[in-house]
Amino acid sequence: MKEKENIIFGIRSAIEAIESGNTIDKIFVQKNLQGTLYKELENLLKKHRIAPTLVPIDKLNKLTRKNHQGIVAYTSPVPFHDLETLILKNREEQKTPFIILLDQITDVRNFGALLRSAECIGATAVVIPQTGSVSASLDAVKTSCGAIYHIPICKVPHLKDAIYVLQSLEIQTIAATEKTENSIYNLNLKKETAIVMGSEEKGVSSGILKLVDHKAKLPMLGKISSLNVSVAGGIFMYEALRQRIL
Repeated sequence: MKEKENIIFGIRSAIEAIESGNTIDKIFVQKNLQGTLYKELENLLKKHRIAPTLVPIDKLNKLTRKNHQGIVAYTSPVPFHDLETLILKNREEQKTPFIILLDQITDVRNFGALLRSAECIGATAVVIPQTGSVSASLDAVKTSCGAIYHIPICKVPHLKDAIYVLQSLEIQTIAATEKTENSIYNLNLKKETAIVMGSEEKGVSSGILKLVDHKAKLPMLGKISSLNVSVAGGIFMYEALRQRIL
């Protein structure tokens, strides 16, 4: 097993990484882990709002052959940003916020392609959840052709948290889904907007669908009923750009 460059293992190493300002992308913690040193790490994770993923020891042993002490973490090559701060900054600069939320996207190639499209259209940010999502990893750097360095990434405990923030700021939220008769071309995307893209397997989750202000789909005239999520996301993004520059 080849160790990845951005892997951290061991409780003390994880503590030092967080305290030194490293951005933690994911952290896996052995179930039922105890001890004074782990309690210190646990408090640090809470302070920095980093959600650990509890896993059996077999999972950790597959991630690394090193003495991990029940902790394996991965750092991110880019910092994570606060969503509300980015939106308020956009408004101060008299820009119209446009945010992409990714729900259950796990394929790094799709993630990279979506990041690239988001950067090209000048999106405010791309939002991902802390669990059940692709990582902002070195692989994402490659698949996005470096776009990940130029588009702010926000990581939230759950996408619902981001939806609540957006709606409190009166930003319209739109879920891309086939479970609607409404076309994306019927919506006003010149307004402050956030679009949720779901995975190819499950689409946007039911909980998110209940929260958003609008649902929208792309017209489909062929025999195949769906597009690759990165392709669909690109079309949604460029429709927003088209409306805004006309």
